[in-house]
Amino acid sequence: MPIKLPSNLPAAKILEQENIFVMDADRAYAQDIRPLRLLILNLMPNKSVTETQLMRLLGNTPLQIEVDFIYTESYIPSHTSSEYLAEFYGTFAEVRHKKYDGFLITGAPVEQMAFEEVAYWDEVAEIMEWSKTHAYSSFHICWGAQAGLYYHYGINKRDTGSKIFGVYRHHLCVEHEKLFRGFDDVFYVPHSRHTEFTKEDVEKVKDLTILSEAEGRAGMYAIADLKRRQFFITGHAEYDPLSLKAEYDRDVAAGLSIEIPQNYYPDDDPTKMPVVRWRSVANLLFANWLNYYVYQETPYELDSLYNDPDRFTDGSGI
Repeated sequence: MPIKLPSNLPAAKILEQENIFVMDADRAYAQDIRPLRLLILNLMPNKSVTETQLMRLLGNTPLQIEVDFIYTESYIPSHTSSEYLAEFYGTFAEVRHKKYDGFLITGAPVEQMAFEEVAYWDEVAEIMEWSKTHAYSSFHICWGAQAGLYYHYGINKRDTGSKIFGVYRHHLCVEHEKLFRGFDDVFYVPHSRHTEFTKEDVEKVKDLTILSEAEGRAGMYAIADLKRRQFFITGHAEYDPLSLKAEYDRDVAAGLSIEIPQNYYPDDDPTKMPVVRWRSVANLLFANWLNYYVYQETPYELDSLYNDPDRFTDGSGI
């Protein structure tokens, strides 16, 4: 099934070239199917790149997906034009009355700042609080994962010294976890960050479970609450083949101290084309989240769920 996007969204044209099924509103409404409704808070500077990365994965499932994008009103992105935002994005004020099957929050280039120092922190915190009662399942990526763990569970991040940068080998920490159904015993995921949270701090929170870890410096990869309604993903399975290369080349050109991404270039030679080891991981990860924790859990009528406040407190529902 397809993902429903505006026909003039740049990501739609790229996905069509990759033979990923994209349909416009008229064709979507002609199908007698309730699409999954997703809200994406895109905090990345180059929004069209992140849109394409996420839509490529969300659109590669048998489910019909309908997506709303929002940006922060408290900080207007400087790398995306106001015309682009007006055409393809809304604000939280415009969607806060809606209910969604799923909510995604992306990374952001602010990880070395204290959360409260981020210009849009208060707004992000409000959106995360709202998501607990207006979105069935939430998927936090990179800084979004750090922000979520800090806001919901009080777990703060710490500086790692040198950057965690490369493609790292991972393993699972629990058996029969549906988010990782179909994964191999070991798998690879890109990471790119200067901060982390410690395993000791996460293990102190009885409501959290560590689902997967990386070997080496990258540490924990996937964490979930016990009810599997919130997922916190520290890496970037959604990255394009050349995303790490672009970051590396940018930092080298700027004269910054940056190491060659680990396990990325053949023979650690930046003149060679990188080897992609995470494409199947990315597709499985997003497909499993959509299938097992969004599609199979939410009711056909979203309002029928959220009109019952006891479902959030008695442990028998969400």
